[in-house]
Amino acid sequence: MVDVVPPDDAAERTASYDLRDSADDAAAAISRIQDAIGTVLHGKAHAVELVVACLLAEGHVLIEDVPGVGKTMLARALAAVTGATTGRVQFTADLLPSDVTGTSIWDPRTGDLRFRPGPIFANVLLADEINRATAKTQAALLEAMEERRVTADGTTYELPRPFLVLATQNPMEHEGTYKLPESQLDRFLARVSLGYPDTASELRMLEHDGGESIVSTLAAQSSITELTALIARTSRIHVAGRLRAWLLELIAATRSHPQVTLGASPRATLAVQRLARARAVMAGRTYVVPDDVLGVLPDALVHRMIGVAPGRTDLTDVLDGIVRRIGVPRAS
Repeated sequence: MVDVVPPDDAAERTASYDLRDSADDAAAAISRIQDAIGTVLHGKAHAVELVVACLLAEGHVLIEDVPGVGKTMLARALAAVTGATTGRVQFTADLLPSDVTGTSIWDPRTGDLRFRPGPIFANVLLADEINRATAKTQAALLEAMEERRVTADGTTYELPRPFLVLATQNPMEHEGTYKLPESQLDRFLARVSLGYPDTASELRMLEHDGGESIVSTLAAQSSITELTALIARTSRIHVAGRLRAWLLELIAATRSHPQVTLGASPRATLAVQRLARARAVMAGRTYVVPDDVLGVLPDALVHRMIGVAPGRTDLTDVLDGIVRRIGVPRAS
């Protein structure tokens, strides 16, 4: 257990004070969302926590796993319990960018072209098996993921807020897959693997026949308005100056490590801070502590880094070694 790094000057303490009164209420609301998802996705507490954290931090999630472990159910449950709208795209080799973003069609009544929004115009988009599509179609997501908007026929359309892409990716050894470019991997705030359930969790799945029918009965634990307020709260969580300096030192170490050929990007630095803020909100705090940073490092950084021996270099071990070497800041 590491020490807390609280706000480090009077001005910063005052700036975070207005968050304190409802900190416990916010944590309780988030806990209800997680618990509700957990009723249909058994034994995956870390994955559920990470996806909810990404939603609070307004980031996107890449789930890399084999088919049939609950990726679609996770997306449907997340949308159901947050009151969000959901869209789904099954990526295939013949999928076109307009199949994702939408297209303009001719309206015979008016004689004009009318834009028909694609499935990306939803709060939660499940991009299923994203690496089965060509690079051109994958690129259609880049503007949407980064700028929360779509440009079609010279016109820009804003996407609904919040907006979360929950993309799934098959292991690269599977047939018919394309490697995601580093630029697109960097757009994902975090990567997670659901993995196979343990015996007890799989038994509960059998008792509920997979849980698909339960998803349709899930009650919303929040509204879009409440969710938007939680997201705004997350962006205002305090990060002490000493904690930021420590984070920068950790990131810089990934760029000069002998076992790493591509270190974490500046976008990765922001990703860690955003996820750490989300963890603070989920814990009922108004400021980030070192444990918040340590708890998200592998999920936020590993998919953005390349080891000297791709597929063999354990980047999680590399990050652990960096943390041990640099140490953890202590409260003064």
